[in-house]
Amino acid sequence: MSYFDAASSAPLHPVARQALQASLDDGWADPARPYREGRRVRLLLDAAREAAAEAVGCRPDELVFTSSGTRAVHSGIAGALSGRRRVGSHLVVSSVEHSSVLHSAATHEAGGGSVTEVPVGRTGAVDPGTYAAALTEGTALACLQSANHETGTEQPVAEVAGACRAAGVPLLVDAAQSLGWGPVGGDWSLLTASAHKWGGPAGVGLLAVRKGVRFAPQGPADERESGRAAGFENVPAIVAAAASLRAVRAGAGAESVRLRGLVDRIRASVRELVPDVEVVGDPVRRLPHLVTFSCLYVDGETLLHELDMAGFSVSSGSSCTSSTLTPSHVLRAMGVLSEGNVRVSLPLGTPDAEVDRFLAVLPGVVRSARERLGAGATGAAGPVRDERRGRLPAHTAAGPGAAAGPDGGAGPDGLVVDALGKRCPIPVIELAKVIGDVPLGGVVTVLSDDEAARLDVPAWCEMRGQEYAGAHPVDGGTAFRVRRVS
Repeated sequence: MSYFDAASSAPLHPVARQALQASLDDGWADPARPYREGRRVRLLLDAAREAAAEAVGCRPDELVFTSSGTRAVHSGIAGALSGRRRVGSHLVVSSVEHSSVLHSAATHEAGGGSVTEVPVGRTGAVDPGTYAAALTEGTALACLQSANHETGTEQPVAEVAGACRAAGVPLLVDAAQSLGWGPVGGDWSLLTASAHKWGGPAGVGLLAVRKGVRFAPQGPADERESGRAAGFENVPAIVAAAASLRAVRAGAGAESVRLRGLVDRIRASVRELVPDVEVVGDPVRRLPHLVTFSCLYVDGETLLHELDMAGFSVSSGSSCTSSTLTPSHVLRAMGVLSEGNVRVSLPLGTPDAEVDRFLAVLPGVVRSARERLGAGATGAAGPVRDERRGRLPAHTAAGPGAAAGPDGGAGPDGLVVDALGKRCPIPVIELAKVIGDVPLGGVVTVLSDDEAARLDVPAWCEMRGQEYAGAHPVDGGTAFRVRRVS
């Protein structure tokens, strides 16, 4: 079995295992107690804090350990916003932040604060100038991840941190995905991370708050961790987290080069081996171990299941793998294809042979899944007819609320695809089947109530060289118009 989902949680590093086992014997007592057992545990905790602070690039007294990376984010945002409440209640985040940041933003907004989401480009990165323009006199805090958890795209943290510093706004950086590869550059004010992302044990997060940053911990007062993280410290897990972070960093240079080469091979080979595929994310400014791609005419859940059966554990941002049936907020913000999405994130030490085997298996898995959905081997199925789809007579509605019009819509030469009630990737498959049935300049109208269609229809047009002619609401869903230009 090949585990290719390190971005979700990396396998426990051997150093973490050794440190955890060793510290279980000496790390069980209360580090706040003055007796011998407590002093011994305090020494372990202090050493772990110093090691973690060195890796982060902060002072040991600026760093506390939390019960998770998510808790570090929630505590960091709430504490910084409260500490600067006299400045204002405006929070700035990017549209591709981790859900823990967006959930904190939603809570802040529900409590009367204001939130600005800075958009990203098609590679998933913010523009520093656009981010700087979102800062106002009332901005209490800004947040920006160091690298994206779904696409691996690195953000311009140093440039944004400079803009925040000039505006007098503290910047919180979510460094969960990148800290194992190296320190975060730039003049940031707060930083969070999670040990299980670099091979430490789960249940250990980091929160660094620079001296001089106004910070008011929220919740009942607690004497632990400078009052910023309530509860008894899990010292054995903290020791293991710090030890593994140091070990991972020691080999990060060479392993980064090696894994980047493997990911480059995947990025290039997927385009050659699988028709109608979009590799998403920045091709250069990215994490070395992560690659994400989306395949037309197949759903992500099927791909994940088939790859699992073939011995590969991967992840997906596809709406078809979510109980809510909504596409990944990251892919949606980027405006890229969401259907058939696969995220591959290689753990440390991944052998070349496992990547070779993955590339050998993937084309057959995609082809088989497409064929079961009637999309054909290349995704360009022939003119298969459906009883819910037909050529429309003049001045006849294409479907509920989709009337004919002079703009090339559902008229005498128009064609309608009624995909209401059908989930991804069916609407796009049906579109592909009929696009050849209309003359050049003619329009196909796709009726869909699937949220993913808002991304996938425009993405299909860009990938297949057709014109996306817009969308409008209809009874029960949305009508998407596609004009044939090639």
